[in-house]
Amino acid sequence: MVDIDLKTDGKKFRYRAGGLLINGDKILFVRSSAGDYYYVIGGGVHIGESSEEAAEREFSEETGINAKTDRLAIVCENFFKDKDGNIDGLDCHTLEFYYFMTADEKDIQKCKTISDAGEKLVWLTLGNIAEYNIKPSFIKDIIDEIACRKDVIHIICDSDR
Repeated sequence: MVDIDLKTDGKKFRYRAGGLLINGDKILFVRSSAGDYYYVIGGGVHIGESSEEAAEREFSEETGINAKTDRLAIVCENFFKDKDGNIDGLDCHTLEFYYFMTADEKDIQKCKTISDAGEKLVWLTLGNIAEYNIKPSFIKDIIDEIACRKDVIHIICDSDR
């Protein structure tokens, strides 16, 4: 399968889906090996795959948890300039669909500590979320709103450029 991921003339576009899993007062994130930040579990949507299917597939691959999408929480048009990793210096544009995920306690106990890409999986305390460097940056600012609302939040984020 091929991700919807294009690069041209110093620019990159990616179609990405991810999952937010809350367990008690904690939420699961990936700690980036490319920089000092955390990001939402997920990855590229394959050609011919829905964002919902991609979120479930990526979540399972990265965490070992057989989670299911509950509801679409965020559609984000994310514009940023990366300073680390394999997209260093590229002007990036991602279209991101973030879903709330559900999983039973048995599956949550199967959570890996290292993702399939070799990065740490970390349960962050919701009450302390403002202390962490999370990308995209709006996530930590509105995590309480995201968790409470039932409608989809549409965000255009260019604060990480």
